[in-house]
Parts: sequence; C-alpha cells; structure tokens
Amino acid sequence: MGVQSKPTPIGPWGRATAGAAGAVFANALVYPLDLVKTKLQVQVKQTDPSKAASDEPHYSSTWDAVSRIAADEGISGLYGGMSGALIGVASTNFAYFYWYSVVRALYIKHNKAQGNPGTVVELSLGALAGALAQLFTIPVAVITTRQQTQKKEDRKGIFDTAREVIEGEDGVSGLWRGLKASLVLVVNPAITYGAYERLKSVIFPGKTSLRPWEAFVLGAMSKSLATIVTQPLIVAKVGLQSRPPAVRQGKPFKSFVEVMRFIVENEGALSLFKGIGPQLLKGLLVQGILMMTKERVELYFVLFIRYLQTIRSRQLTRAATTAAAVKIVVPLTSK
Repeated sequence: MGVQSKPTPIGPWGRATAGAAGAVFANALVYPLDLVKTKLQVQVKQTDPSKAASDEPHYSSTWDAVSRIAADEGISGLYGGMSGALIGVASTNFAYFYWYSVVRALYIKHNKAQGNPGTVVELSLGALAGALAQLFTIPVAVITTRQQTQKKEDRKGIFDTAREVIEGEDGVSGLWRGLKASLVLVVNPAITYGAYERLKSVIFPGKTSLRPWEAFVLGAMSKSLATIVTQPLIVAKVGLQSRPPAVRQGKPFKSFVEVMRFIVENEGALSLFKGIGPQLLKGLLVQGILMMTKERVELYFVLFIRYLQTIRSRQLTRAATTAAAVKIVVPLTSK
C-alpha cells in the first residue's frame, strides 16, 4: 500500500478516494461471487430433506448456485443488491483508508518513528481504523446482506429494505446488527493490510511504486491469509445480518456466538467455513484488483500534485524574474 513510501504526500483524502475507487472497481467485477458466497453462508444444511422448507433453495456448490440463480432469475439475478453493495464497499473503504492514513501518520509523528512501523503496530493501527470505519458504515452492510438474501419476488430497493429492518423488533438499532461481530472482524483488514505492508517491505524492499502485477499478488496473498483466519466470524456476521433461517421460525440471532453455536449444533463445526471457496476467490480477486487500482490511482494523484507544484514553481520564478527586472528598470528610468 506504500502509506509512507511515496515522496509526494497526497493526504488522507487522496488515499481514501484511491481506496474507495479501487474497491468499487474490484467489487463490481466480481459481484456475482459476493452474492453467491452470502447465499451459501446463510443457508442451513439440509440433514432431512423432507423437513426442509420448500420455498428455500439449497445450493450444493458455488457453480450450482451460479447456474440455478441464472436459470431462475436470469443473469440479472446474479447482480441483485449490487447498487447497495457498491455504496457499502465505497463508504467502508473510503472510511477505512482515511482513518488508517490519519492514525498511522499520528503514530509516526508522535513516536518520531524512523522507517515503517513494526508488524504488531501495523495490525493495531489497522484494527483501530477498521473499528472507526465500521461504526459509520455498518448500516449499509446490513441492508446489502438483506438484499442479497431476499427471494426474487420479495426483492426491495435500498430504502425499502432499510425500512423493513427498522420496522423489525430491533427498531433503528437493527441497522447496527452484527456490530460486535464487525468490530471483532476488524482483525480481517488489519491482517490484510498489515500483511500487505510487511510482505511489500520484505519482497520488494525500497520500492516506492509497485507494478500492477506486484500489487495484485501482494493483495491476493494478504487477503487469502486474513480470510482463512477469520472465516467463522464472517459466516457468523452474515447470519446475524440476514433473515433468520426458517427453522428458527422468525426468531433472530442475538449474538455471533449464538450463530456459531447454532451452526455447530445443526451442521457441524466444518460448516463454520461454509462458502469459503467463493469467499477466498472473491477476496483474493477483489483485494488484488483493489490494491493494483489503488496503487495506480495514488501514483496519478502524486503525478498530478507534482504537476501542480511545477506550474506553481514556474509562476513564482516568473514573478520573481519580473520583479527583479522592474527593480533594475525603475532606477535607470528615474535617472
């Protein structure tokens, strides 16, 4: 990510804009995977098909989900809830990269650190930035999860879905369902970006700007590591934010621990990792493309700032030259 490596600073707003742009571009490209992994993570394993709800589809694999959704709803069905999802990733990543830049700069300034912070510090700063970002953006995630798990005939827009959440038993606080799980899950971006910074300094020491393929590889590696470590929490968070499964007869989960206990008791411990295939594939593609795009956008910001600085420098030089010429001419004419 090169937060401190570029010679021309672009500031938190520039980094946040670059991160949000990269996130929107990457997630738009692989959105069907995001939809499928959410559906796989909320479905309850059918131990007795005769007792399964007839109107609840059950998918056996990523490909089964993709093919059946496309057959039942058309290609557009693979993009259900996409607008809300892109608003969510834009706001979350903008907030994350903004706060990450701010807290990292404050840490370096306060501690007068030489070079990059250590791994533990990087993880801690990432976790703090992630927590701040989640507080402001989790309502969008709740709405998006609801939209992705709605059946075609029940599908609503962003505002109607938000109204449905608010009219539930939790009221307005329902928009912050899963906040505790989300705060715990800040270790995911913390591991991702901490690993990215560490891998970057180890594999590409001294480089101020990565090639697109280098940023892609580092982003994919770091996100894969973070996903494997935090997958059970990801599944629990999705369970909290979606409609409760039919077997609970409309009773929502109260905590991510309750979700995990329900999954283990009804489906087995391995089901805490359900949907990890599309989750990993989506994660490494999104993170790879995100970091590749972010590095490019940051570079363009730097080049643009340098261009403005060059123009300003030329203007100052021209003004100074004109002022000097006037000082010479005026005394001569006065004689």
